[in-house]
Amino acid sequence: MNSTATIPTSSEAGTPERLSSTTKLLYGAPALAGGAMVIPLLINMPKFYADVVAVPLGYLAVAIAVTRCLDAIIDPSIGLISDHTHSRWGRRRPYIFIGAPLGGLAFWALMSPPAHLTGFGGVVWFSAFSILCSLFLTIALLPHHALGAELSMDYNERNSLFGARESFGVLGTIIAAAAPGFLMHRFKWGEREVFSRLALAFTMALVALCWLMVAFVRERPDFVARQSNPLVPGIRRALRNRPFIILLSSYVAASVGGGIAPILMPFFIAYVLQPVQPMLWLSIVMLVFFGTGLLFIPFGVVLARHFGKLPTLIACYVAGISGGIMTFSFVGKGDTTLLLILVGFGATSYGASVFLPASMQAEVIDYDELHTGLRREAQYAGFWSILPKLAAIPAAAIPLALLATLGYAPNGVQTPQVISTIRLLYTLGPCFTALVSLAIVCWFPINRVNHAAILDGVQRHKRGLNATDPLTGRDIPPPGARGADEATGWFLDNFSQRELRRFLARGSQTPPWGVRRAATFWIAVCVIAGWFALRRMGAINADPGAAASLAVVLSGFALALFLFHLTRIGPARRLASGVISNAVVRAHMADCRQGSI
Repeated sequence: MNSTATIPTSSEAGTPERLSSTTKLLYGAPALAGGAMVIPLLINMPKFYADVVAVPLGYLAVAIAVTRCLDAIIDPSIGLISDHTHSRWGRRRPYIFIGAPLGGLAFWALMSPPAHLTGFGGVVWFSAFSILCSLFLTIALLPHHALGAELSMDYNERNSLFGARESFGVLGTIIAAAAPGFLMHRFKWGEREVFSRLALAFTMALVALCWLMVAFVRERPDFVARQSNPLVPGIRRALRNRPFIILLSSYVAASVGGGIAPILMPFFIAYVLQPVQPMLWLSIVMLVFFGTGLLFIPFGVVLARHFGKLPTLIACYVAGISGGIMTFSFVGKGDTTLLLILVGFGATSYGASVFLPASMQAEVIDYDELHTGLRREAQYAGFWSILPKLAAIPAAAIPLALLATLGYAPNGVQTPQVISTIRLLYTLGPCFTALVSLAIVCWFPINRVNHAAILDGVQRHKRGLNATDPLTGRDIPPPGARGADEATGWFLDNFSQRELRRFLARGSQTPPWGVRRAATFWIAVCVIAGWFALRRMGAINADPGAAASLAVVLSGFALALFLFHLTRIGPARRLASGVISNAVVRAHMADCRQGSI
């Protein structure tokens, strides 16, 4: 794992950092394969397993919900492990090296179900390899995502870095979008042949590009050596980071629409647009969308440089929402040309809307370092992944379950009710969630000027000096010079302010009792919801309905919260033992009230 690409090793505020073109290309290239894998996973596989493998649609919805729920546990765990890794190869590269081939093989297996599998066997195959694919691709791609925020601290340089990554990602989606329909049309291959061969090609590309990046892009030595933080306090401090909460909430809202549109696109084209060759037109529509988005990424970088990231992102939202409304209003059976025009119009905003939130998230991590003194890229990347995935579970599963309830007929003639539902959900569903996301993101407070002040504050803390929070105007002492010492502050963040007030008022045994009670409640919710989902599933030929998918979502969410509280039992016992005085607890609470993350 030798390193030759040049990465800056220091980041004094106000000093521009320039990454070489080689570094940007090597870092961005794995997104080509990652983007190519997203299209089959989100768009092609649900309809493929429903129509070709003959898996009931309602059971696919439940399987998707199960996979996404496990993601909610896997993602922050991988982020935490990566942040805590200190090896001669760095914190990120070992996981990228190992995860790429394993994720590729699981992806190939998911795309290549044995021909004899149908019904229950198809459900098991889809569920098992969806979970393995999600696990191993997370091991590879989440540290890769986190590495991007570490390569440069410069406000504008991050735009070009993430623009390069997302350009590769969009190029990968273009290949994956166009290939199935065109290969089937050109070589007369069936869907099984096309998806299996494409999966093998994408797997080889993922391994090659990830291993090239691992070999030639090194991590910043000063970041690799930095101390990491425990999970629960890290979560609590992230939730006190106001810019992060705003950006994450906006992204969660947008992810709901992002879960609806891809999964319903094949259904919209096949049953609303009704062209002669639906698979070919699916490829054409996706090619227009992602191709236009790719062309407009450089335009988005230029706009963000001149007008700022937030104003550019707002313009992207407006274009996307307008395109969705016009599609609902004017596109019907046979309107292929009109759909392509509207898809191209809406896609003008796609490229910038993909890389801008990632670039803005890097500023959020800088703001976190101003308060905590730590770099927590992978942990934030885990949060960035977990909540949107939780939000996307009902968005992806409920439409499928709803179509099954309304009488969807695989490869058959659909009722007017089914067609109207597909049309409404595919067009106006994402528009509504985008409006909510836009209303939230308008409050994002970090811009070019105060970001420079944030970096200056980080440097002042490194010199042992106080710094000013440019977002609140408050004076912030270095992390080691606050009311409670740094180690004690992190420990006390295992508990909420309410729990600490209860501890001071009611005595030492309050924390263990409260944590055990919370853990018991959430494991009970997990079991009850899981039992309800199993009861709803019944026979393989019966439709489990949307309630089963929602129960799986609730069960997974409850399991995550149970594990969260389970990790707090040891700290609660330690707090109850009296090793920390009440005065120190009060000093820590005062720091939190004064705005310290």
